[in-house]
Amino acid sequence: MKSLVIICLILLSTHSLAMKVKLATIVPKGTSWAKTLSEMSKEIKQATDGKIKFQIYYGGVQGDEPDVLRKTRVGQLHGGIFTGKTLGDIFSDIRSIEVPFNFYHSEEKALKSIHTNEKYFNTGLAKKGFINLGFYGIGKVYLVSTKKVTNLEQLKGIKMWAWEGDEVVRAMIDSLKLVSVPLALPDVMSSLSTGMIEASYAPPLGILALQWHSKIKYLVDFPTAYSIGALLISQKRWKKISPKVQKLVRSIAKKHIDRANKLAIIDNKKSLEVLKAQGDEFAIFPKSDMLQAEKIRLKVISKLAGKVLSQQIINTLEKQR
Repeated sequence: MKSLVIICLILLSTHSLAMKVKLATIVPKGTSWAKTLSEMSKEIKQATDGKIKFQIYYGGVQGDEPDVLRKTRVGQLHGGIFTGKTLGDIFSDIRSIEVPFNFYHSEEKALKSIHTNEKYFNTGLAKKGFINLGFYGIGKVYLVSTKKVTNLEQLKGIKMWAWEGDEVVRAMIDSLKLVSVPLALPDVMSSLSTGMIEASYAPPLGILALQWHSKIKYLVDFPTAYSIGALLISQKRWKKISPKVQKLVRSIAKKHIDRANKLAIIDNKKSLEVLKAQGDEFAIFPKSDMLQAEKIRLKVISKLAGKVLSQQIINTLEKQR
């Protein structure tokens, strides 16, 4: 009887040491990104002898990214995998990477800039109560449409989805003279079906993963920006993990995020091939229109300067292009 009590006490003690970290993402199951998250979660659990368990909610079951951020701030969740707009809601200078036509031309330069500015970005996130386990390079962003567009002039007046509250995209839409239709991400699919919007934007893998490919017919074969994400955990939850285990978790997370970034490059190329194979028309704009990209970039920056982006990050990014 005495030994049974001791065993029960040991089991209760072990259970009390186990800690669940609840994270959410809009990423659907079955994607390479989701698979690397699942593998990371399993490895963390094994490496910590079950003391740390990442419970990940996929496919937007916890709501759109702003919903996940709100739930994290009130303690219902402990973090998530956030993309540019929501990262900007936390620390706006991160959006500098996603400024239209900043890094559309070079994924390598975009990833290098993320790495170069990582310490600065992470410091900003930490001041807002978050620990960053790593940045994701999601890929080059393409404009897709239900309506044929072959030049900038035809784009004018087209009804374009804009993530609610996304100042960067709104600045681009204003600069291109498009019609902004603010919506939550989950509403994009149905809005493309009904004609409420005629165009949206995402990396090729995102277009397939979110199933927008079933609604669009055209893709502008000229990327407008580079999209990023990050795996964030609230400092409140993170501080409950011992420094030794924190170091282990960081190491494992980095390995899987690095792998996800390599897979994203491959998957985005394959996704473009899939879109082409399904019959979507790839519109190539005239060179004269493409040359206007730099003017649009500068217009967007001027709209964001002092509001979304600090002069410090603007100056830094100009040197890194």
